[in-house]
Amino acid sequence: MAHLINLSTFTDSRGNLTVIEKVLPFDIKRVFYIYGVNDSLRGNHRHKKTIQAAIAIKGSCDIFIQDKGSDLVFNLSDPSKCLILNPQDFHWMNNFTNDCILMVFASEYFDKNDYIYERYIY
Repeated sequence: MAHLINLSTFTDSRGNLTVIEKVLPFDIKRVFYIYGVNDSLRGNHRHKKTIQAAIAIKGSCDIFIQDKGSDLVFNLSDPSKCLILNPQDFHWMNNFTNDCILMVFASEYFDKNDYIYERYIY
């Protein structure tokens, strides 16, 4: 099931430094970011094997999760929080602020055959 992890953040008079090192449950094979989103839904799928880690590095958005009987929503608005999405987590994102930049790390290279677009039926 999807869950948040805290990223190590160091703060001093110069600002903040957030580190992503030895905290993700996978080796990173792909990085992408989503920005400039209108009122459209993004995502709207799950995966066969890809694990993802999502961070709103600027602004905020909501990530909705459906996982075999459970529905959750996470508001990402803190760049020191990282949402881990497991392959079985059907997810979609919306409510992006105008300045939102959502960065995503993935455990697998892009493969169109890894995507499942059907939601769970309870």
